This record gives sequence, C-alpha cells and structure tokens, in this order.
Amino acid sequence: MKSRASELPGLARLFLKLGSIAFGGPAAHIAMMEDEVVRRRQWLSREEFLDLVGATQLIPGPNSTELAIHIGHRRAGFPGLVVAGACFILPAAVIVTAIAWAYVKFGSLPEAAGLLYGVKPVIAAVIVQALWRLSRSAVKTTGLAGIAVLALALSVLGVNELAVIFGAGLLTAIIRTTLHRPAGTAMFSLMPLFLFFLKAGSVLFGSGYVLLVFLRADLVERWHWLTEAQLLDAIAVGQITPGPVFTTATFIGYLLGGTRGAAVATLGIFLPAFVFVAVSGPLVPRIRRYAAAGAFLDGVIVASLALMAIVTFQLGRAALVDAPTVAMAIAAGFLLFRFNLNSGWLVAGGAVVGLIVRNL
Repeated sequence: MKSRASELPGLARLFLKLGSIAFGGPAAHIAMMEDEVVRRRQWLSREEFLDLVGATQLIPGPNSTELAIHIGHRRAGFPGLVVAGACFILPAAVIVTAIAWAYVKFGSLPEAAGLLYGVKPVIAAVIVQALWRLSRSAVKTTGLAGIAVLALALSVLGVNELAVIFGAGLLTAIIRTTLHRPAGTAMFSLMPLFLFFLKAGSVLFGSGYVLLVFLRADLVERWHWLTEAQLLDAIAVGQITPGPVFTTATFIGYLLGGTRGAAVATLGIFLPAFVFVAVSGPLVPRIRRYAAAGAFLDGVIVASLALMAIVTFQLGRAALVDAPTVAMAIAAGFLLFRFNLNSGWLVAGGAVVGLIVRNL
C-alpha cells in the first residue's frame, strides 16, 4: 500500500495543471476536479466528492480552492492539504502577477478576448456534464429533488446564495428528522494589506461579486488605496485568468506594493482557507454518522448544485454569442458525453480555436 508521502507528487502535478487551465470560476473548477479526481483517478467516490463540495459551502473563503485543499487532505493528510492548495493557487498567482506588471508598465490589460471566446463555450459544456453526473448521485430522493428545484427558484428570484444553501440544509434536516425517524485616506504598508486580505479570506462567503463589494468599501471608499477603475480591472483579471478568482488580491497587492505586495495579499486571502479546511476536513466523514447532520449536508449539496446550474446558465448566455461558439459548445459536449475526453485538452483546444477564429 502506498504511503501518504508518495501521493504528494501526483497531487502536485494535478493541481498545478488545474491551476494553469481552470478558467471559468468556481463552478468550472469543481467540474474539472470531479472529472480528474472522481472519474479519471478514482481517488474519491462521487458521494465523497459531493460531501466535500457541500463542506466548502459551509465555511468562508474561495470554494474551489477549499475543495482542492480538502482533496489534498483526504489523499495525503496535512502535507497533501498544503501541496494541493498551494499548487492550485501558484500558477494563477504567477499569471496574475505578470499581468499586473504589464498593467503597471503599459497602463492597460493585455488582450484576452480571443482566448476567452473559445474557452467559455467549452467550460459551459464541461460544467453541464459535471452537473449531470453529480446530480445523479446527489438527488437521491424526490424530496431532495424538490429542495433542488426550490433552491433554483429562490436563486433566480435573487435570494442571497448563503441563505439558500443554509436554508436548504436546515429544511432537509427538519423534514428528514421529523418524517423519517422515529474613513479618510490611509497610509499604505504591507502589514495592513496582509491583515485586510486575511480578514477578507476569513469572512467572505459567495462569489467574486461579493468580493467586489468588500474590496470597494475599504480599498476605494475608506482608504483610497485604489481608484474605481483599478478595482474593476483587478476583478476582471481574477475572472479572465485560470485558477482561483480570489487572485484578484494578487493583482491589487502588486499595484500597491509590487512583488512583495502581491505575495503578502495572496498569502493573506488564501491562508484562512487552509486553516478552515484543516479544522473542518476531519469532521466531514463523521457528519454522515448522524442522521440530522447528514440530512443537512444533503440539502446543502443539492442547493450547491442548483447554484452551479444558475452559474452555468449565466455563463452560457455570455459564452454562446454566435454560430462558432454554439458549435464549439455542442462539439465539446459531444466529446465529453460520448468519449469522456479529458476536459483539460478541451479547454486548451477551445483556447486555440478561439484565437484562430477571432483573428480571421
């Protein structure tokens, strides 16, 4: 039997790869991790993977990064936790730092439209396939299907995603246990920057848009460290680069403090995720031993999949803008469902096709 230490190179290779090609935000990252970890490598069962997805919804911080950390912890203990998380974050941090350097030097963002033109339709198809596979394991009863539909409807109506997730968990637990049992400009320095992003990583639930509100309140309005335009550019960089969206912090850190600022901001925003997963990771298997807690997790899981469906729909509307993008999405979907082609190759292929089409 292989030792846990022997699993570390494999974890490093996988998450360095995903950190380099995982465009599209948390929903896309989760889909690509499911493809690699459940279907290809069989490191986890689909049920175990879903439990970890649910667990990431219950703690603050970047969900897909926390999922990578959870997988590393499950595979190789504390060293795996560090290796998986660091390797998922590192490529994105390096790419964003390079973009920030170009932004400071040339005064604008590098052109990425052609790259994303081809990548987005493929990502939409990857998420659809993952949703199909995960929902077959997660939606185990008619009641859970109803919870998923309710969560979907509430999300469409604009109810806060955290309220939807926790509400779904509580409702599922209740149903199952009752029916089936018995200020002004501030001087900039690295320490306040670190503490600000440490706070952000410790309390933020939700999407990159929640991060935007949080950053604007302090960095733009209270301390005047950034302009509105710089903040929007930082958010855009987090969206258009692979890996965690929270590398927006890396970009901001570079603008404010160069390479050291980028490193400090990155460490601050991601450090809480490692701590939260280290504390909560060992508890996830135990949750299943208790009926009410397991029911709560089931509700959280189906609500999370409903939110992924909303994101997929929004991504699809933004990605499928003309005949070539529709054709790429259909082709990617066919290759995924018919031949189970590796999603990484599809993303790379989509990027190449997008660059070719946009430059014709």
